This record gives sequence, C-alpha cells and structure tokens, in this order.
Amino acid sequence: MYTFLQNFTFYTFASVSTLYVVHLGLYLVSANLYDVWRHKHLNRRPQAYAGPGAQATKSAFPLVSIIISAHNEEAVIVRSLDSLRKITYPNFEVLIADDASTDRTKQLVRDYILRHPDMRLQIFRMHRNVGKGAALNMLLRRHARGTFVMTLDADSILRPNTVSNAIAYFGDPTIAGVAANVRIMDEPTALGVLQKFEHMVGYRSKKMYSLLNCEFVVGGVASTYRMSVLQKVGFYDTDTVTEDIGLSIKITSLGNHNYRMIYAADVVAMTEGVATFKALLRQRYRWKYGSFQNLIKYRGMLFNPSSQYSRMLTMYRLPMAVLSELGLLATPLTIGYILYMTFVQYNLAFIVGAYSTITAYMLITIWLDENLRPAGRLRLSGYAFVSYFIFFIMDIVQLTGIVRCLRNGQALLTQKDVGSAWVSPKRVGKKVQYMYEA
Repeated sequence: MYTFLQNFTFYTFASVSTLYVVHLGLYLVSANLYDVWRHKHLNRRPQAYAGPGAQATKSAFPLVSIIISAHNEEAVIVRSLDSLRKITYPNFEVLIADDASTDRTKQLVRDYILRHPDMRLQIFRMHRNVGKGAALNMLLRRHARGTFVMTLDADSILRPNTVSNAIAYFGDPTIAGVAANVRIMDEPTALGVLQKFEHMVGYRSKKMYSLLNCEFVVGGVASTYRMSVLQKVGFYDTDTVTEDIGLSIKITSLGNHNYRMIYAADVVAMTEGVATFKALLRQRYRWKYGSFQNLIKYRGMLFNPSSQYSRMLTMYRLPMAVLSELGLLATPLTIGYILYMTFVQYNLAFIVGAYSTITAYMLITIWLDENLRPAGRLRLSGYAFVSYFIFFIMDIVQLTGIVRCLRNGQALLTQKDVGSAWVSPKRVGKKVQYMYEA
C-alpha cells in the first residue's frame, strides 16, 4: 500500500509539473510570436474608419462610450475621472451608473461635471442596488451612443493612449472584443506583490490565447467591444456572479472565427489589488464560481466540432479551463511531496528545481515586459527571487476557492439565482505618481 501511494504521488507530481513547465515554455514562445504578429498586422490609425485621406479631426474618429458602474466609490471615482481627462483619443463620452450609492459618489461626480464642463460626462442614479451587470445594461440600452464601448471599473485608471490603442485593433472586422492589459497598482506588501506578479503572468499568457484564437475570458477593466456585437447578444446577462466573463463567452459562442476575442498588451489600465487576505479569498471564490457558472452555461462549446469555432478553443482552451481548476485539488499532494522529498529524503532537487523554474520565468516576464521602465524592472527583479514562496499564498487561496465551489456544486449545476445586489471592495484610493511604471 505504501509503495502504491508513493508511486501515485510521484506520478501525479510528475504529470502536474510537466504540464506546468510545458505551458510556461509555450507562453514564452507565443509571447514573442504575438509581438511579431501585432507589429506586422495591426492598423495603428484609429481614424481609419473615416476612410482613406481622412483628416485627424474629431469627426474622423468613431465615438467611444466609456461606461462605469459605481457603488460607494467615493475614495476612487475622482482619480479615475482625472485619468480619463488625459485621454488623447478625441471622441469619447463617459457614462456613470451610480448604483444606489450611500456615500458621496454621486455628489463628487456632479461636482466634477461642474468643474470640467468641456468633458462629455454624465451620471445616472439607480434608486436601488441592481448589480453591476444590470447597471451597465441600463447605460448601454438607454444612453450609450458610441460605435465602440469600453467598460471601466471605478477604481481603475487609463493611460492617455489606452483608448486610441484599443480602437486601432478593430481595423480587423473579425475582432469583436479587446481585452486590456490590466496592471495592479504598486503596493509594497506580500499581497500587493503577489497580485502584481499574478496579473503580469496571467495577462502575458493571453498573448498565446490570442495568437491561437482561443481566448474567451475578457475582464471588466478597460475591455472594449463593438456596440453592434453587444446589441446582437443582448448585452450583459445577470444570472452569474461574473458578468464580464459571461459577456465575453456569450460573444464567443456566436463563433470565434467571425467574433474574435483578443488581448492587447498596449491597452493598459491600472487597478487596485485587494488589501487583505480575507478580501482576496472572497474575490477569488467569486471569480471561480462565476467561471464555473459560465463554463456550465456554455458547455455546448466544449469539444464542439462545428466549423464556426477554432479547434484550439473547443479542443484545448475550454477543456484546459476546466482541467486546470480541478488540477488545483492536487496542490496539497504536490506541495506535500516536495516537502517530503526535501526534509525526509534530504533531496533538494525538487524544491531547487521548482524554485529555479518559477524565479527564472518571473525574471523573463519582468525583463520582457513592454510596460516597465528600467527602474521598475530592477525593483521587481528583486521581488522575483521570493516570488516562489509568496505564490504559496495564492495556492492556498485558489485551493480554498475550488473547494468552496465543489461544496456548492448543486447550486452550480442548477444555475441557482445568485442575486443582483453587489458591494464594492474596500478601496485604498492611493495617489498614483505615474502610469508608465518606474
């Protein structure tokens, strides 16, 4: 029995580790190929929609509606609006749904409108807390007039060129949505560094998914869509806890050859990470639960042979999305095996190998990142040498989230109503000194 358990543990560890290392290699190679593709094929002129020879005037650019759903965001809403005033794209409007806030969110926005009458900014009050998806739907159905729509969280800020860069991708008529490169604002704590590294690694992997045309997850921060596509799918669904993932996978279900989701490394937005371990547990459980809800809801795409979908989506990306979540259950086994071999068998090879792999990958990610200045690369490189150990925090968070999802498996399978009201996480509201990370 002991031999069986030992062999089972070894082969489980070996399988998970091999899969992990293979993916890291694919992410590295694909990221470089993505960069070549982007520079070769991307039309960098947002005004191209006005036709050949168009002048760079406001009318030559399609209107972009930037929509924000806000619930008790007094700590951050002005900071977000300040960043929008610096946008270089000449033709956009900003629409805010105040979702029954009980703080000063509405008053701060109204004061901002009075101070900056040249900004096309409007706020609309919801008299009861209807939830983020429903609040955004109200803006889209009644007020948004843009050819394109960019959604933004109230705590997020944009670079001046973010909107221009996003709209340039739509020169390809098959692109329906563009996922932004979401960065975590600097916070010199273990949780802050952890979330910053996690986002850098996670969003870099999207380069591979874009290259293989198998992306289906687009978050809510600075994601951009064609309004015509949003109208076609009926805007956001409100029956899952992650309305942003629900929207992107619903669009993908139309067929990802003609309705492509891509990642844009140069469409940069910054957002706050959560400040406490408890908040991180709650956030990641919600993300996992919502992901499972949508994967179950659109399970018809899994292994679907239809020609409207790419094989990489139906045969690889979607199955891996499920497998990678369930693979988290092996986390205690793999960590336990590493500790056993290190401290009981006095074999340092496993922990040294794992540490070296993660550290090397983080250093490569940092030094190939197109959005960091040299000083930022040096600073984050120092953190990279402890990244292996702080990622154990995320292992605990992810494992806790998947276990909670499985405990609520019956509710997931029956698509039980999750309710519509929402509560914004606690915001720090810190000042951001720069958008091009030092």
